[in-house]
Amino acid sequence: MAAMQLHWDIFCRVIDNYGDIGVCWRLARQLAAEHGRAVRLWVDELESLKPLCPSIDVSLGSQSWQGVEIRLWDEIMVVDRVADVVIEAFACELPEEYLDAMSQLPTKPCWINLEYLSAEAWTDDCHGVASPHPALPLVKYFFFPGFSAKSGGLLRENGLFARRDQVFAADSPSQSLHVSLFCYDTAPVKALLEAFRESPLPLVCHVPPGKPLAAVAAHLGGSGPWQLGQALIQPIPFTPIDDFDQLLWHCDINFVRGEDSFIRAQWAGKPFVWQVYQQDDGAHLIKLEAFLQRYSEGLDETTKTAIRRLFVAWNMGGNVASAWQGYVENRQTIARHNRDWAERLVERPDLATALVNFCAAKV
Repeated sequence: MAAMQLHWDIFCRVIDNYGDIGVCWRLARQLAAEHGRAVRLWVDELESLKPLCPSIDVSLGSQSWQGVEIRLWDEIMVVDRVADVVIEAFACELPEEYLDAMSQLPTKPCWINLEYLSAEAWTDDCHGVASPHPALPLVKYFFFPGFSAKSGGLLRENGLFARRDQVFAADSPSQSLHVSLFCYDTAPVKALLEAFRESPLPLVCHVPPGKPLAAVAAHLGGSGPWQLGQALIQPIPFTPIDDFDQLLWHCDINFVRGEDSFIRAQWAGKPFVWQVYQQDDGAHLIKLEAFLQRYSEGLDETTKTAIRRLFVAWNMGGNVASAWQGYVENRQTIARHNRDWAERLVERPDLATALVNFCAAKV
């Protein structure tokens, strides 16, 4: 069993919102369901997992759901078993007692630092690089999700495209343009809503609770729904992780943020606008530029300009209304590009499979 690396531990600290825990929860489930691994997900904040997986009980320190053992990672941690593969998600730093237990094993576990997703070229060179621990007989490997053949790939479950295409085939044509708005509170929401107000097309904007709805309510007042010209701004309930894809598939344009929803929007094959998680040193703008260059490669200049203008305006400010108009006018071409983009990405191994293969080679 050890050679199979049956037991996996994933450690996750919730930094902000649902991105970190969303990625870890998807990965844990896929490793269990598709690769037969016994997975424990250690998370320091069960309250952030609850909206994504409503069936869990936040009062329990240990429970199992969808084939994954969920453990509360708190200050009092008893190391009852060290896994064959240990994933430190997003440099969360393993607890000292767990590191000590790892170091004492005759056969050391495969230790992975799962990094944040980036399209920057340097991540390809750092993917899979070994980093020996300065004091313990342990080696950590950096694993970078990404868009290139040199990267660790993207999270994608088996059968995802088939389920998506079934929904597309069953969808009835709508006279309205449907938009989902999932953003941080730093987004220029006011400017976007005013652009919606001037929409020549009937438009329905679906706004989930939390920061998106708070930003909308701060501008429009009340609790909604709101009618702005031909645009209906419609609050919606929080969408659990298993239903989020459905929202993206049913909408014509999706505003997404961070990492998890960003990946799911690309698999949806629909036009999307990405808000990068803001960093004080401006590193997020470098990530945005790297993605735009990779994503827009081969596009005609008109479509490329329409995409870039809205992405930049949404992340940096600017004339959101004009950028939105240009994006909508080119949405059919953008939609075709996004389907082609998703089909190219799916030719590469998904993240879970790439991790399994990478770790097996380290035995």
